[in-house]
Amino acid sequence: MDDLIDRLQTKAFELTEAQRRIADYVVQHPMEVAFLTVDKLASTVGTSTATIMRFSAAVGYSGFSELQKELQASMKHKAAPQTRLEANLKDTNKSELLQQHLELQYNNIQYSLDNISDSTLQEIIKKIAASDNILCTSVRSGRPVGEYIAFGVNRILGNCKYIDADKSEWVDESISLTSSDLIIAVSYPRYAERIANMLEVAKSCGAEIILITDSYSSPMTKYADFILPCSSASAASHNSIVSAIFIVDYILSALAINYPERTKPRLDKINEILTKMSYHTKR
Repeated sequence: MDDLIDRLQTKAFELTEAQRRIADYVVQHPMEVAFLTVDKLASTVGTSTATIMRFSAAVGYSGFSELQKELQASMKHKAAPQTRLEANLKDTNKSELLQQHLELQYNNIQYSLDNISDSTLQEIIKKIAASDNILCTSVRSGRPVGEYIAFGVNRILGNCKYIDADKSEWVDESISLTSSDLIIAVSYPRYAERIANMLEVAKSCGAEIILITDSYSSPMTKYADFILPCSSASAASHNSIVSAIFIVDYILSALAINYPERTKPRLDKINEILTKMSYHTKR
């Protein structure tokens, strides 16, 4: 999307009036343009299919399909689920789905590794270890990630709680936050407003915020002190949590390894109680 915007800005003065009208529509409605047919786009903008094709060539593409493919690659994971599925169906070979899925998840994880520095991860780990109280929050597709990190941090440190941002109880928890407390938020497209509400309150109380989201262009980044970009692209209609779980799992491992004087006695005590309860099967 950024490459396309750069092209439109560079070529703006070379475009005809009709082509500039198309360019304006692309910038203002990228999601729609990504999945409209050329005929439908021409009708919507009030021009001809030939003008759409000339516009595509004028801004450096071999045709509208190439321009649209670039838009789809950057926008489809932010569209409504049914739109994402429709777009993915066009690019999916069912007989090769497993291999495509593997490559996609590899790319998702690689994106995180390319965009999160080791120094940032180490700073985040120290921040989690130093915080008095930690609240993890998410909604819907982000919930497995939020619950996983909340359970893991609480198990080894004992000061972490999961709060569903869709439930108003977060208000009661958030108003008592201080600068020694921490919020870990998970937010994927299409970015729930409830997460933003909670982060605004947390920020006003002085708490620091770690954000797990799909990219640096996420609207939630403006609230964050630390950002962990984890691509949520999937081969179907959902937000994938694979790369986020990978990063979270590393953080949990690093906490346990780096702070054994805190984590080992706690884990020993938990195991002692569970053993007395005969919690685990002996089969």
